[in-house]
Amino acid sequence: MRKPGRLVLAVFVDGLGWEVLRGRRFLDDLLPHRFPMATMFGYSSTCDPTILTGRLPREHGHFSSFFYAPEASPFRPWRALGLLPASFADRGLVRRWISRAVCAAHGYDGYFQLYAIPFRHLHLFDYAEKRDIYRPGGILGGQPTVFDRLRAAGLPFSVSDWRRSEAENLEEARRRAGEGEVALAWVFLGGLDGVLHATGTRSPAVDRHLATCEERLRAIVAAARDRYAEVRVHLFSDHGMTDVTDTCDLVARVERTGLGFGTDYVAMYDSTMARFWFPRPGARERVLEALSGERRGRVVTEAELAAWGCDFPGHRYGEVYFLLDPGVLLCPGFMGARPIPGMHGFDPADARSVAAYLTNAEDSPRPGSLTDLHDLVLREAGVGEPR
Repeated sequence: MRKPGRLVLAVFVDGLGWEVLRGRRFLDDLLPHRFPMATMFGYSSTCDPTILTGRLPREHGHFSSFFYAPEASPFRPWRALGLLPASFADRGLVRRWISRAVCAAHGYDGYFQLYAIPFRHLHLFDYAEKRDIYRPGGILGGQPTVFDRLRAAGLPFSVSDWRRSEAENLEEARRRAGEGEVALAWVFLGGLDGVLHATGTRSPAVDRHLATCEERLRAIVAAARDRYAEVRVHLFSDHGMTDVTDTCDLVARVERTGLGFGTDYVAMYDSTMARFWFPRPGARERVLEALSGERRGRVVTEAELAAWGCDFPGHRYGEVYFLLDPGVLLCPGFMGARPIPGMHGFDPADARSVAAYLTNAEDSPRPGSLTDLHDLVLREAGVGEPR
C-alpha cells in the first residue's frame, strides 16, 4: 500500500546547462516543465554555496578556491615543495597525492585540490573551502543551508555524499526513496560535468551519460511512487559548459612586464580568468597595460562585479579580474597546463553559461536564478518561513 505524504526529489546535475540540454531528449515526459536559469559568475565553488543558501557570493563569502593572504596562509610550512623539480611536482598523480596529504595535515573536510599552482607561490594564498559546505558550519558567511533549515524543522531528509561515485549516490537515493521515510531526497550527480570537461558538449559520450542518468532517475521515481502519494521532482544544474576553441597564455604576457610575482603583483590564474593583487604601487598600471594587448578578454568592471554579487569586501578575491571570452581557455595556468575540450566560468550572461531547471510540478514557481532554489526547495518540503 502506498504511504500518504509527499517526497520532494531535488536532483542536482552538475554541468547540465540549458544549451547542453537543447536538442537532446532527457526525461521529457517525466519533467515536462523546463526553463533556463541564471548562473553565478565563477565556478562551482561560487554556484554551489549560492544554491545551498540562496545568498549572493558577497554574502556567503565563497568565490574561487584560492585568494591572496600571505600572512594567514596555511601553506607556509609547505614552501619546501617549491624545491621539487617541475618534471616530478607537476605530474597529476603527484599533485593529487600532495593535495591529500595537505588536506589530512590541516584537517580539511571540504573539497580540496592544489591543481597546478606552482609550489613556490603557494605560501602567498589561503584556501576558501576548508569545511564541507554540506555540513553545519560549512558556509564562510555563516548562513544556514537548505539542510540546516530542514534539521531545524525536524524534517527527515537524505543527501548524497559528493565524495562517492555517481552510481553509488543514485543507488542510495533509490533505496531511500523506496523506504518511504524521508520528506526530501537531495541527489548530487557530478559525473556529467566530468564528461563535458573531457569531451566537450557535442560528444556521443554526453548522450550516453545522460541516458544512463535518465534510466536510474526513472528507477528512483518509480520506487518513490510505490511509497508516496506524491513525488515532486526538481532537477537543476549550477552552470552550463562551453566548448574550448582557443587557448591564451596570460601568464607569459604578464611575466614580460618584468614585474616580480609576490613583490610587485600576485596573480591567480584560474581556467577562464586571471585575478590580481598589487602589493607595490605602480604595478597595477603596468599589468593593466599588458592586459590591454590581449583582445580575447576584458577587465571586469566594478559595476559588473556588484551586479553579479561578487564585489567582496576588501577585494578579497582580486583587485583586478581579467575575464577571457567564452571558449578561450587560460592555458597554461594554475588550474592546468594542458587544454581540455570543455570549460565553464565565462561571462554568466553568455547563453552557454546558463543553467537549467526541470520539474514535474506544474504549480511550482519558476526559479529565475540559482538564488531562488533554496527557498523553492524548502517551500516544497513544507518549510516556508522567510529567511
